[in-house]
Amino acid sequence: QVQLVESGGGLVQPGGSLRLSCTASGNIFSIIAMGWYRQAPGKSRELIANIFSRTDSSNYADSVKGRFTISRNDAKNAVYLQMNSLKPEDTAVYYCNAKYFSGANSGEYWGQGTQVTVSS
Repeated sequence: QVQLVESGGGLVQPGGSLRLSCTASGNIFSIIAMGWYRQAPGKSRELIANIFSRTDSSNYADSVKGRFTISRNDAKNAVYLQMNSLKPEDTAVYYCNAKYFSGANSGEYWGQGTQVTVSS
């Protein structure tokens, strides 16, 4: 089992910045990738960014490229999402995600979500 705890959401004006944090605990050695998803009201959950444990490579949704940066701190078992130049359309609940692989088992875990609201 892996537990994910997010923090850092809130209300910010357009053009502002926020930094989301996600800390993992439990069977973290099985994690192969971590990422951030978001879900706006009436929309499906979408992948925003992810980062892979072994290669340190990362991917971003087109909508956030150049504005958001994903990073991780292995010593703290944490992954971060630095969000700059925020737009009203970035308003959503943001979820931390961890994908794991352990022997014959694979799957994913989710955090509880943190609200990000971009509004003047």
